[in-house]
This record gives sequence, C-alpha cells and structure tokens, in this order.
Amino acid sequence: MVASALTGYGQLVRNASQGVWVEERPAARDGHDDHDQGSSHAPTEPDARFTLANERTFLAWNRTALALVVAGLGIVQLLPPFPGVPWGRHVLGLPLIALGAAVSVISYGEWRRTQAALRRGAPLPRSLLPRVLAGTIAGIAALSAAVLLVSAAR
Repeated sequence: MVASALTGYGQLVRNASQGVWVEERPAARDGHDDHDQGSSHAPTEPDARFTLANERTFLAWNRTALALVVAGLGIVQLLPPFPGVPWGRHVLGLPLIALGAAVSVISYGEWRRTQAALRRGAPLPRSLLPRVLAGTIAGIAALSAAVLLVSAAR
C-alpha cells in the first residue's frame, strides 16, 4: 500500500517494500531530470529540510565535542590539585579531551552516512555516538569518584 502527502517540494511516497518515506519530485521545467538517466538507482536530491536537519544534528554533536574539550582543559588547568593525588586532574581531564576529539570525528562520519542514506532513500543508519558518549561519561564519573576517595583517604 502506498500513502502520499504533498511536501511543497514534490510528492512524499511511502516505499512499501522498505517502509521508508521517499520524495518523488517532478521533472524540472526545462526538461532535465535531477539524476543520471543511465542508472535506475541514481541518487536523488533529498528534501532540503532533511538535509538541514542532518546538518543541525552534526553541528549539535560538534558543540558537544567542543564542550567536552573545554571541560577537560578546565579540569586540567583550573581545578585545584587533589590532596595526595597530584595526577588526579590529568586522569579526569585528558579522557574528556580525547572524547571531545572522538565525538567530533565520529559525528562527521555519521553525517556522511546519514546524508548518503537520505540520497538513496534508504533507512537511516543507527548512531553510535549516544552509546559512546554515555559509556565514556559514566566511566569518567566512576573514575572521579575513585580519585576523590583516594584523595580523601590520604
């Protein structure tokens, strides 16, 4: 069964075999299509709203990455040393800086994979970033508790 709705840019059609929404655009008024006539699976231009939403998600992940780097630098440079644990600031700050770098790089790969899926009309790929971020932050929280306990014991 095919359901459709007008998007303002073309016809949004649900692909029954894949269960995804695909926009079908009419041919340009100048008689030229947006895709290569030689290929039956040529990429189509996705709705601009989806492309811009994908870009906003990418930028949000990069704001998160920047915040992680700044938090790590702040811990290493501005936090007073833990009594009896001179290495404590570095143990807490360096993983945050590394996580920020990783989130920035991974977010670019996720942006590209999602953009490619949008162009193919394929299901969107699952993101690894929430799992990586949650796991690493939980690990850093546990490490923080350990550093504080060691510091309090001395």
